[in-house]
Amino acid sequence: MSDVLERFLRYVQVDSPSDPDNLDQTPSTPCQHDMARLLADDLAAIGCENVTADEHAYVTGFLPASAGAEDLPALVLCAHIDSSPDAPAHGVRPHVVRYEGGPLVSGVVDGEPVQTTPEQVPDLARFVGQDIVCSDGTTLLSADDKAGVAEIMALLARLAENPALPHPRIVAAFVPDEEIGHGASLLDVEALGACGGYTVDGEALGEFNYECFSASEATVTVRGVMVHPGSAKDVMVNAITVAREFQQMIPAAQRPEHTEGREGFFHPTDIEGTASAVTLTYILRDFDADAFARREQTMRDVAAFLNARYGEGTVSVSIRPQYRNMAEKFGPADQRLIDFALEANREVGIDPVEVPARGGTDGAQLTFRGLPCPNLATGGYNAHSVREFVPVRSLELTVDMLERLVAKFAAAAPGGEA
Repeated sequence: MSDVLERFLRYVQVDSPSDPDNLDQTPSTPCQHDMARLLADDLAAIGCENVTADEHAYVTGFLPASAGAEDLPALVLCAHIDSSPDAPAHGVRPHVVRYEGGPLVSGVVDGEPVQTTPEQVPDLARFVGQDIVCSDGTTLLSADDKAGVAEIMALLARLAENPALPHPRIVAAFVPDEEIGHGASLLDVEALGACGGYTVDGEALGEFNYECFSASEATVTVRGVMVHPGSAKDVMVNAITVAREFQQMIPAAQRPEHTEGREGFFHPTDIEGTASAVTLTYILRDFDADAFARREQTMRDVAAFLNARYGEGTVSVSIRPQYRNMAEKFGPADQRLIDFALEANREVGIDPVEVPARGGTDGAQLTFRGLPCPNLATGGYNAHSVREFVPVRSLELTVDMLERLVAKFAAAAPGGEA
């Protein structure tokens, strides 16, 4: 069993889902501390220095530079320790399946196979004859992002065991609550002493992201006017009816189920309430800054229209920024972060594809805080799902790619020769 596979199988069995209903506390779940302590112990065992796991379950430590690269800026490698709350995430039981074609069966639940078909994931054809890690079908696998965690750890162990392999000082940063929008928010960027870095939190092998959505969350509050329904004519304002009208006025073709590529969307994620009051929650996404601003304005315009119909104060919209498209902050001095990643993929036989991420990563937040961080693939598929899987060879190739990548920084730092 390869080192990265052993680590991955071990990490996914540590419960660490985040909790979207506990946003006022970091980490949002106590179990993330268990994962943080395990990673801190592993970093120390590898030989990393200044290893800490703080009160918020942020784990950092660094591997000293190889001989001759001591004066180069540090490079950050970041991944998140929480599992998505979008699917069952407690008690993950991973197993390795030898894939021989056809549907990939993760497990059997209530007599029915939990499977992924080649029609759903055409890349399955590339993995015939390979070993693939799946859950048992009752939970997600947590390859998002424990595959990234395991790959970074395996790289650090390889470099520590082979001092001749060139690399700058490498800072490992493992953060909680990425899946609920906190992620790297409490990471002390200045203390890392780095010129840039990468998140390892992507999907299919070779996908590379230095663009992502800009994102915000919109909370729509509808306040009704309630009277006895027997005397309601021309008096009652039913909040459920108004909320339905609000949703109907949001462009139907601009929902996630109808968009792809660089198309943005409005996505209603939650609704609760009564005829007296209703709260709708949306997430808004777009790549283009002007189009993103128009999406936010659309929410306000719909509220204004309904207030003109039903009375001022009937509908209010509160918008909370989440993250921005990291491409807005990449400049010429950051180009080597992109070039080196593409070259490192090619050198290990991976054909890289530059993909705008239809989501966000910790890298978006770090980039806007002054630490440019594009996103590397982990090799995983079907994230946030009980059908999640990752090929073993993809885990191993990612570690090889990371080795080539850090070697490039030992030869030349971004923005100038070493």
